[in-house]
Amino acid sequence: MKAAQRTVAKRKRRIVLKLFIFVFIVGVLSVAAYFLKSIIETKKHSSTPLTVLYDEWNNKNYKIVHETASQFLETDRFNKTALMFQGYAAFYLAVASTDNANAQELLDEAINDIRIVLQDAKTTAVPQLEYMLGKSYFYKNVLSSYHYYSDLAIEHLLASKNYGYEADDIPEYLGLSYSALGRLQESIAAFTEALSVRESDVLLMSIAEQYYKSGQPKTAVQYLFRVNSVSQNEELILRSQTLLGQIYIDNEKYEDARKIFEAILEKEPNSADAYYGLGVTYEKEGDLVKARAEWRKALRIQVNHAGALNKMNSYK
Repeated sequence: MKAAQRTVAKRKRRIVLKLFIFVFIVGVLSVAAYFLKSIIETKKHSSTPLTVLYDEWNNKNYKIVHETASQFLETDRFNKTALMFQGYAAFYLAVASTDNANAQELLDEAINDIRIVLQDAKTTAVPQLEYMLGKSYFYKNVLSSYHYYSDLAIEHLLASKNYGYEADDIPEYLGLSYSALGRLQESIAAFTEALSVRESDVLLMSIAEQYYKSGQPKTAVQYLFRVNSVSQNEELILRSQTLLGQIYIDNEKYEDARKIFEAILEKEPNSADAYYGLGVTYEKEGDLVKARAEWRKALRIQVNHAGALNKMNSYK
């Protein structure tokens, strides 16, 4: 009897021990699962700043990229990855800014950051860095009163191109930069290359203006006609017609010029350039009374119109 009781007691102890071990294991696994989940969640919600930079850059959140890079650089001032992102983001924020002073400040930051990164950048990164530096100088020049940065824009855009970097807008930026420096033939060549990549009415107009400035009005006229045939931009069309009217005046086709300027004024009664051009046609035909009347109209619309002011001062 006692032996049977001892056997039952042993069985109970074994069952209790097994139950205890089972509960212990379950408890350990539960705690481990809890901590593992916490670790995963922590990693998920606490990405490193550099990881955030890549993610936000891909989402084109340039303001967040700029802020995150700036925060990272507070503790690691010369981290090249953060500097690159800060510079790139500063460029895009500058282009989007409507505040000239703010845009200039951002462009200065972009130029400074990119130049630092370029000093010992990996060979594979240099072409894009040169491209972004060239564009930064281009927009710096656009926002400046004088063309102090066009040569630097050309230098770095050409460097990028020579390294083999491919971007459709490089020829157009080069064309505009050459134009700003008065290097007309190089500007025409760059614009023509840009046109072969992507034809647009703006490019056609730019090429026409460069040909006119370089003393090739016949070629300019061909491009002006193309602008008028393909463009849906009324402002650009009026600009092309104004230049066409000037070419007619240069070639002593005064009646054709007058028709052009009158047609412009039917569409845009506040075109100071059209009134000025109309006045010049009357001047060439010997009717100074009508000419001065048109120039006065131009000055009422645009008080500082250089051409009209010069004409009125010439005939006091």
